[in-house]
Amino acid sequence: MKLNNIDKLLKVMSQLRDKEEGCEWDKEQTFESIAPFTIEEAYEVADAIDRSNHTDLKDELGDLLLQVVFLSQIASEDNLFEFDDVVETITQKLIRRHPYVFSKKRDHSSSEQLEQWEDIKQKERSFKNQIGVLDGIAKNLPALIRSQKIQKRAAKVGFNWPDHKGIFEKIKEETNELEQAIESGSKESMQEEIGDLLMILTNLAQSLNVDSEEALRGSNEKFLKRFSYIEEKLIESKREFKDTDLSLLDELWDESKKLG
Repeated sequence: MKLNNIDKLLKVMSQLRDKEEGCEWDKEQTFESIAPFTIEEAYEVADAIDRSNHTDLKDELGDLLLQVVFLSQIASEDNLFEFDDVVETITQKLIRRHPYVFSKKRDHSSSEQLEQWEDIKQKERSFKNQIGVLDGIAKNLPALIRSQKIQKRAAKVGFNWPDHKGIFEKIKEETNELEQAIESGSKESMQEEIGDLLMILTNLAQSLNVDSEEALRGSNEKFLKRFSYIEEKLIESKREFKDTDLSLLDELWDESKKLG
């Protein structure tokens, strides 16, 4: 019988994990050891999308799919669940969370669908005994993304400032507290206050409907572009950073800003 592509992949994975004839490295892997690779592959998918490289995207999606298959194989060996169970679970979840398409068909806007999606997710959390508003937010999310999810959930039940003025006042308060922590010389206090400041900034992003992770990623790229410009100019003039006056670096930085 001719296997389809998914069946081929599942068979290959099963052979790699075979106790007698499998790959020694693959046989040693666990849920815990594979988790970091799964995160890495998800970021590589995002990177390929960001670069608009569809050849790389196809390759990286395969690598990400491998993580799902690998983890499912480990689960199967421990009699926890099968790959088919993973597929069935996500299929039913999509149907359940899109009632306007599958069960209660009607015309709807994107905002209506998103609201319905969140309402259904909240009901699902209650079935998992996740009663608290903030229950179920993954701890291993990147900190900025997790912070914004926390702020979004809290705001949805009214735990937020009524306008941006209150948030800006809080930013000033946290900045003052950070200055005091710096003056105290306590690294623990400085870390805590920087965390508080970052969190209130994600709150501001949430209130403005700005993705804080995307905002910071954009600023990172902007900094890299401008810094590279300064490097190029220093190389042209046969200078090094350590021997260059700060006023000249500021001048070059201002020039780089004109590039966008």
